[in-house]
Amino acid sequence: MRPIGSKYLLEEPLGRGATGTVWRARQRETAGAEAAVPGQPGETVAIKVLKEELANDADIVMRFLRERSVLLRLTHPNIVRTRDLVVEGDVLALVMDLVEGPDLHRYIRESGPLTPVAAGLLTAQIADALAASHADGVVHRDLKPANVLLAERDGQMHPMLTDFGIARLADSPGLTRTHEFVGTPAYVAPESAEGRPQTSAVDIYGAGILLYELVTGRPPFAGGTALEVLHRHLSEDPRRPSTVPAPLWTVIERCLSKDPARRPSAVNLARGLRVVADGIGVHSTPAQIEAAEGVGALLAPDPAPAPVPGSPAAPGSADATQVLPAGSASSYDPGAATSVLPVNGAGDATSVMPPVPPRPDGPPQPQPEDPHPWQNQLQGVRDRNEQTQIQYLDPNEDPLRRRPQRRPAQPPPYQPQQQPQPYQQPQPQPYQQQPAPRRQQPPQRRPYAPPPQQQYAPPQPPPQQPAPRPPREPRQPRQRSANPMRIPGLGCLKGCLFMIVMFVVVGWMVWELTPLQGWIAEGKSYWEAIGDGIDSFTSWIDEITSTADSIGGSGGATGGTGQ
Repeated sequence: MRPIGSKYLLEEPLGRGATGTVWRARQRETAGAEAAVPGQPGETVAIKVLKEELANDADIVMRFLRERSVLLRLTHPNIVRTRDLVVEGDVLALVMDLVEGPDLHRYIRESGPLTPVAAGLLTAQIADALAASHADGVVHRDLKPANVLLAERDGQMHPMLTDFGIARLADSPGLTRTHEFVGTPAYVAPESAEGRPQTSAVDIYGAGILLYELVTGRPPFAGGTALEVLHRHLSEDPRRPSTVPAPLWTVIERCLSKDPARRPSAVNLARGLRVVADGIGVHSTPAQIEAAEGVGALLAPDPAPAPVPGSPAAPGSADATQVLPAGSASSYDPGAATSVLPVNGAGDATSVMPPVPPRPDGPPQPQPEDPHPWQNQLQGVRDRNEQTQIQYLDPNEDPLRRRPQRRPAQPPPYQPQQQPQPYQQPQPQPYQQQPAPRRQQPPQRRPYAPPPQQQYAPPQPPPQQPAPRPPREPRQPRQRSANPMRIPGLGCLKGCLFMIVMFVVVGWMVWELTPLQGWIAEGKSYWEAIGDGIDSFTSWIDEITSTADSIGGSGGATGGTGQ
């Protein structure tokens, strides 16, 4: 046991979180008038001791003391009451009532999801606690199943919302420097993730996620990293599970709205959940069912949501910046409107600069009627594309139809260009006059035209066509089918038939050549039949040996008579 303060003794730790450790403690003496609950010596309480880095932060300690009255007066049947605050040296702790029961997170993991009716009624009690805290200007900002304790009262589970003190301290600069935002990524509202103004609507968003998890067993948005979870909060809408009734899904969908202004207030949320629970039960009346289906009309938003301290939505935090006149620092008015700077030439329209005169030693400027250089390049590309011709191609020379074969000694790759002489019918006399007209045939705008037909095989192929027999050599393994049978019983139909015939023949031989028929007819067992077989075999051996002995004895007697 370790003393904390002058009135409490720490006994054993009950749990550990991101901001501190919860201990089971015992009260040593009655607390003073500064405590909300004096208590009695020996009474068991729960004390949450904050981490040392938080206790050493002067901003958090000052806020802790400043918010003392707010935390101590926050009482509700569904809120774990804060009894006292301990500030001593480097120790900062909250003394609360001890709730003997598991938290809602562990209960869901061990017992599974709740029914829609039970989930709606339990969330309605949590909404009652939020309505009481919002009325006092306290926003929880970290509503999740782990912060809901289940106390047993009259055999029923009574939810108790805790960690309101930590949520109040989370608004201090010291904690916001440690954590970029206050809350858990799986339950944080979109405006909290983006750093926008925050109000009590962030608790309604957390209540919607808690209700979704109660009926499904898991939160609607999950991911491998906190950044992925926050991105899904900002960009995705939850999907309705098949086990959630339509009226209850209307409440969840309204609570998880990306726009905080569309979320209902805590009071309206509690009222709507109770109407839905009455209308989706087994014994619901038609009037209750009709009221549950129209629950959307009851989920009105809060006209004056409670702002989060330090948020841009707080009064005065979003005021416009003022421009002080020169030399009048003493006449500064905090309530004055933003001054407007005089309009100068900085806002004039874009002016068109005059054309730059050409340099005398520079390249000549292109005239408007002349084509641009890129137009000439494009025209050249078009001309090259127009030279493509479609002509006959020998199938033996087509690389897509026949695999090229390596030839030992071949002329250069452009050997077909040497074949125009036998293809053209040269004439001895006008041979010198033909090159001139042939050069004039192609137009001048086709400087990149390839040779006309000399690059391809002639239309009438010479007798150089190779025989198509070599490519068919790999098809010769098909002749294996001439073999009548390979190995019987290995998937071949013939082998199966052969094995069946073999079994029939062997069975017939065993039936006819062995005493199996007699054994079956006499009704002997397996061991008796084996014993009779052994006896018959030994008797047969004895007969053979006795016969051989008798034959040998008779032969000896005959020889004696002959003497």
